[in-house]
Amino acid sequence: MTEQQQRRFSSAGTSDDGEQRYDVVVIGGGAAGLSAALTLGRARRSALVVDSGQPRNAPAAGVHNYLGGEGRPPGELLAMGRREMAGYGGHLVEGAVVAARRLADGDFRVDLEGGRSARGRRLLVATGLADELPGIAGLAERWGREVLHCPYCHGWEVRDQAIGVLATGPAGVEQALLWRQWSVDVTLFLHTGPEPGEDAREQLAAREVAVVDGAVRALRVDGDRLTGVVLAGGRTVPVRALVAAPQVTARTAALSGLGLAASEFEMNGHVIGTYVPTDAAGATAVPGVWAAGNVANPAETVIGSANAGMRAAAAINADLVAEETRQAVAGRRAPSSAAMEHEDGNRVLDDRRPGV
Repeated sequence: MTEQQQRRFSSAGTSDDGEQRYDVVVIGGGAAGLSAALTLGRARRSALVVDSGQPRNAPAAGVHNYLGGEGRPPGELLAMGRREMAGYGGHLVEGAVVAARRLADGDFRVDLEGGRSARGRRLLVATGLADELPGIAGLAERWGREVLHCPYCHGWEVRDQAIGVLATGPAGVEQALLWRQWSVDVTLFLHTGPEPGEDAREQLAAREVAVVDGAVRALRVDGDRLTGVVLAGGRTVPVRALVAAPQVTARTAALSGLGLAASEFEMNGHVIGTYVPTDAAGATAVPGVWAAGNVANPAETVIGSANAGMRAAAAINADLVAEETRQAVAGRRAPSSAAMEHEDGNRVLDDRRPGV
């Protein structure tokens, strides 16, 4: 491959069938996807980000523990990321991916709603997760506001308030003890979680965490503010924040044509959902496909997802460099091989001349 060909391959172009072709198509425009596209642009790679415009953290007032962007609204952070990516030649198209597959020539085709499509030499999946919330009246409407899941993301904002922890599995006791770091007023609602054992009861009592038996029926909201948890028997327990751990599902349904399989994700010995397994650099089991962000690590925070996107982009660029080097070496050897074959052919003909 000549230097001119390498430059052509390293920029957005058009395939033989007229379809737009990129070095990398990034599916998902959150922190991981935009960070990857920014890194790829700075590596002089063409990148297309396809974003459905449904960020998981949209209900939150701000992004926390993001150095240099502490408390910045999620939408503002994404808008900044889009501008920075575009500054290095990154492309963005809004819409949902409906299918993806590998083509006979090794490229990947990504089909979007409305009949649009694009090609990429490599794919990065940064689609994130879908949250399945407990089916309690009023809970979904408060999600990301007073209904929370991560103490490091939201604990400071509800410090010293009455915090309830909704147990929907065996991790309820661990969650209650953890959130006790942010408030002395913590109540564990056993709801559908298992009955705590003797040791767990002792730990909760030692930390002065109240335990309430029975299922939770609904949330009480007064003046657009959570004020309590309503039990099945009608009793209301005052709280100002409620911790509810969702089940999470990797958003990969549209990518089944790639053979990308999701696996169960465990945290502290408990299955909390599904994810796409990758190596340390984000490579999946499908050659040419990487994954980064929450789709690959449900426990990742926003700043961690951004870092994962950068790592995956660097790995993808290295993979493309290796491919282009192999092609360049093959191209360099090809003329020499042809010349040798021509020379050998002439030698055979010379050997067959009469009188030799």
